[in-house]
Amino acid sequence: MLTKKQQRLRRSRQTRIRIAIQGVARLTVNRTNLHIYASVISGDGTKVLASVSTAAADVRAKLGESGKGSNVAAAQAVGTMIAEKAKAAGVEKVAFDRAGFAYHGRVKALAEAARAAGLQF
Repeated sequence: MLTKKQQRLRRSRQTRIRIAIQGVARLTVNRTNLHIYASVISGDGTKVLASVSTAAADVRAKLGESGKGSNVAAAQAVGTMIAEKAKAAGVEKVAFDRAGFAYHGRVKALAEAARAAGLQF
């Protein structure tokens, strides 16, 4: 019997295999109870080109008084910022790696904000 985390990691392995075959940069998302993290990783998987998280002080300052990283508004802010950083690094197209998390709530908000800011996937 697999635990909940083991099931998520199994799902993420399948996605990463498909993305590796494509050979494009990937936008990977990690979600915890308190924060959300996003990174753009090069097509060969060796280099992090851009990363943003709600754990960073500058992002918390943008979120205002509450500074919560565990809500949809914070995920949207991270999505917009990761798209800007990726474009600054010269990445326009990425594959979305949700790391086995359901495309719902904070993960969906981050993805849609990144798309709205001009990142293609």
